[in-house]
Amino acid sequence: MRELDEGAAFVVTRNGVPVAELTPLRRHRFVRADAAVAMFVNAPSVDYERLRADLDLIADQDPAPRG
Repeated sequence: MRELDEGAAFVVTRNGVPVAELTPLRRHRFVRADAAVAMFVNAPSVDYERLRADLDLIADQDPAPRG
């Protein structure tokens, strides 16, 4: 558990066969607003009409449950 706390990951085996991977949980880090804004200052602008058109192509608006 200490090694997990330090970031190590482990493969769990049963009779020598890998069955799972044990990895540390991601810890949430607080990022100040000004730092977040600075990260995106050079990001390209978003064309909202194109974004909406792309989403409409892939998003199913049918409210019926999937079976």
